[in-house]
Amino acid sequence: MTTPGNKRLYEQEHVERNKRKGWAIHNPHGKPLEDLPVIYGFNNGGSVVGFLDARLLAEDGTLLGSHACSSEAYMPHDLGILEGSRPDRHETFRKHYPDGYRMEFVGFAVIEHAGIMNAMRLLRYQP
Repeated sequence: MTTPGNKRLYEQEHVERNKRKGWAIHNPHGKPLEDLPVIYGFNNGGSVVGFLDARLLAEDGTLLGSHACSSEAYMPHDLGILEGSRPDRHETFRKHYPDGYRMEFVGFAVIEHAGIMNAMRLLRYQP
């Protein structure tokens, strides 16, 4: 079992390894970045004692994935928000937005983010 001290150390090392990576962008047609639709990754809450609920939501309201994380610090990588992370997730993203997309991560303060709030109003749950 990992000690609390080691847990903090692993998280710090993870953040340090990834701090220079930008958010992933798929732009096959070279469009201006502001014209690309956004896929938002965000912390949907949970318990720091248990797991936090990380979500992926396209700006058109389509839920594109989720992940249980032990810390918000791991979410951008685990959701595929960071450049070069989770190519398996990007297969799904490219199917949804074949003409391109850009990623954005928002921490737990999602209610203060206009883009995510609009996407949530459009949310479509899929079986």
